Amino acid sequence: MSKLSAEEKFIDLSDYGRPAASAIAGGFSKTSVTPVHVTLMFGVCGLFASWLIFQGYYATAGLFLILKSILDAADGELARVKNTPSYTGRYLDSVFDIILNFIILFTIQRVTGQPIWMMLLAFAAIQLQGTLYNYYYVILRQKSSGGDKTSRIFETETPTALPGEKQWSVTLLFKTYLFFYTLFDRIIYRLDRQASESHYFPKWFMSLLSLYGLGFQLLIMAVLLSLGFIHWILPFFIWYSVGIVIFIGIRKLFLK
Repeated sequence: MSKLSAEEKFIDLSDYGRPAASAIAGGFSKTSVTPVHVTLMFGVCGLFASWLIFQGYYATAGLFLILKSILDAADGELARVKNTPSYTGRYLDSVFDIILNFIILFTIQRVTGQPIWMMLLAFAAIQLQGTLYNYYYVILRQKSSGGDKTSRIFETETPTALPGEKQWSVTLLFKTYLFFYTLFDRIIYRLDRQASESHYFPKWFMSLLSLYGLGFQLLIMAVLLSLGFIHWILPFFIWYSVGIVIFIGIRKLFLK
């Protein structure tokens, strides 16, 4: 079940786990398992992957990072299958993602003995990459006739709880989301304020941009871990951010 209409759907390289996520959602569709339960599952997978890295089981850790990515897609898929969209799930998903990203990178830094500044810079780089992808993707979804609306281009006001969720949990998670993401959102917005006024984002552009999606970032980590190149992970994601300038430049020059 796509977040976009059929006409606007593009090849999302970060969404390679969608078939497995759809199967998982289908298996849970007639059960009492909720999307939030699946979100908790991917949180456990991320923590376990970090523990495996610390213990030196790099290839197995890579498999759990991929499983985490699949479950990360399955929670939203289950919400669509059950027709139970929620802001609680949307913000909990994002909060878990950023916390797990920090823990995974911190674990890599401790294992490799690389400077802490490199880890912090790699963390900031990963978050800015993902923020740019999400920024453009949410704009596309908002313009789409078939796009879901629980994600907003500008997160400035506490949303009203949807049926089936509590307002207090939405408010708490929204404020937590702002605490973690506001800085990255503001940086990307300042770099491309007029993006929301763009008439379209072509499929080829979004497909290339999906290289910055969290799913693809985790896949890169998994591959490097499996190959034993754990020392490459932090410097790779720092240099990988060069593409941010390229993508924004293309958007400003050619996709007005």
